[in-house]
Amino acid sequence: MESKRQQKFSRLIQKELADIFQRETTHLFAGAYISVSTVRVSPDLGMAKVYLGVMMAPNKEELLQEIRINTKTIRHHLAQRIKSQVRVIPELVFYLDDTAEYAARIDKLFDGLDIPPADENDDLDDTYKK
Repeated sequence: MESKRQQKFSRLIQKELADIFQRETTHLFAGAYISVSTVRVSPDLGMAKVYLGVMMAPNKEELLQEIRINTKTIRHHLAQRIKSQVRVIPELVFYLDDTAEYAARIDKLFDGLDIPPADENDDLDDTYKK
């Protein structure tokens, strides 16, 4: 469970990184749309795990590698924005957020299930009365 301090710091980083990806570093990532879905901060606020949603990118893994290569630049942009509000600029570790694909996969599995309808003759009420 994250402390209030970690939660506030996470929200600040998430907001600022989203703005950085959408406004300042678009030229680095060939027009891909990058959203920051979640940020998890360590208790000492020294490291932030950043989960990214990626759209309009031909290869998400390649884009993630490009983001990791440019981590120093992204962290510098972040530092320029939050330096007056925090003491420590956290190290950034980027991951792909695959929750949308996971949800789609689960939906597909549910759609593929063949569940027969219940018989009208089965009276479940009698079962529970005994």
